[in-house]
Amino acid sequence: MSNDAAGRQTRFIVLLAALVALGPLSIDGYLPGLPDLAGDLRAGAAATQLTITACLAGLAIGQLIAGPLSDTYGRRRPLLAGLALYTIASALCAVAPDVRTLVGLRLVQGIGGAFGIVIANAMVRDRTSGTRTARLFSALTLITGLAPVFAPVLGGQLLRVTAWPGIFVGLAVLGAVMLAACAAGLPETRSSAPRQPLPAVVGQLLGDRVFTGYVLANGLVFAAMFAYISGSPFVLQEIHGLSPQQYSAVFAVNAAGLIAAARISGRLVARAGARVLLLAGLLGATAGGTTVLGAVLTRAPLPALLIGLFVLVSSVGLVMPNAAAQALADHGGHAGSAAALLGFSQFMIGGALAPLAGAGGATDALPMGIIVAVLPALALLTLGVLTRPMPGERTPRPARQGPAGHRRPRRHIDRRRGKVHQQLKGRWPNRREPRLPGTPSARPRFDARGMEHHRHSD
Repeated sequence: MSNDAAGRQTRFIVLLAALVALGPLSIDGYLPGLPDLAGDLRAGAAATQLTITACLAGLAIGQLIAGPLSDTYGRRRPLLAGLALYTIASALCAVAPDVRTLVGLRLVQGIGGAFGIVIANAMVRDRTSGTRTARLFSALTLITGLAPVFAPVLGGQLLRVTAWPGIFVGLAVLGAVMLAACAAGLPETRSSAPRQPLPAVVGQLLGDRVFTGYVLANGLVFAAMFAYISGSPFVLQEIHGLSPQQYSAVFAVNAAGLIAAARISGRLVARAGARVLLLAGLLGATAGGTTVLGAVLTRAPLPALLIGLFVLVSSVGLVMPNAAAQALADHGGHAGSAAALLGFSQFMIGGALAPLAGAGGATDALPMGIIVAVLPALALLTLGVLTRPMPGERTPRPARQGPAGHRRPRRHIDRRRGKVHQQLKGRWPNRREPRLPGTPSARPRFDARGMEHHRHSD
């Protein structure tokens, strides 16, 4: 690869990573300013928390809008429109007069941010295939793991020099920079295509049980991590007495484990394969969740609980990139819609099940233990049932497709001549190569009994 091509590839990956980071930054970046926000807008804790829920809902709904649009009108135009919407909504959040207005604007902000997430994933599928897709998804998972850790830190640093509206101004500036960068340097990876009704596309995708299996497995494991995020502050601080600083250190260590697992996945996927690494991640998540539940039931010391949580969260770094690569592998024609369903399932399943982790209040860790143990096991079962070959169904051969979905020509051996040929359009290329008159024939001739005649000149 030339230096220019390598530079373009690097810029492409950096832009995709920045697009994926918009969602976590929008969710977690303003968390340090929540108390001041509630005081300035005279809102209660429940109404203030609703601003987080609205952003999550926007990120989920927006992906269902962005995916089909990007399949129909190409990737660039919907992406630029979404980034413009995100920038405007972020700026308006800074001047929201009351909490109800802020909740509505956060919903719109989430919808705009969802365009970046889903179109970035679709662009990965447009430009790569096979192990390269899984490797690039692993790199994006690194950003997904880093952004929630550093977003509150960045927000806290901004609060040193400004009030909570300054955080939304910073997000608006980031959105504007991303809009300009994508307009100038992000190429179109898919041309326009005939518009198809969204229900028909969704029905086609969900009718593929293998795709559904990978989507559900990914969503269930992601929901287990959501349950950890929502339940661990109470379990570790209220029950086990960790200070906020100690809890932050535990959270950072677990995030580092997720990042390391994603990095390992990117290095091993070419050798082991995406499905093998996905199964390893599901087994690890199941083992970690079971360890957490066992520690809760037996009232084991804190280290046992921390080990289980570390294994659970780290395993997500193996599950997410490889589940995404496997789910999108056979749907290059609808990569945007497929990526939208993948992301939508993450936020919807996680948003629906994660609150159950706090059903026991601040003094009971059993609900969180049950959820983080059951969901990965259910994901493993779902994957095994939905993605295995049915009776009488041939086991699919490993995909050998190019970035645009074109299959590589299969190579066959002509046993009679001992030569390797390529099968193009279902026919053997047996046409004789032209030769000059009077030169010996380069191809042996056979009689009816299969005996070879001596070569002769024409």
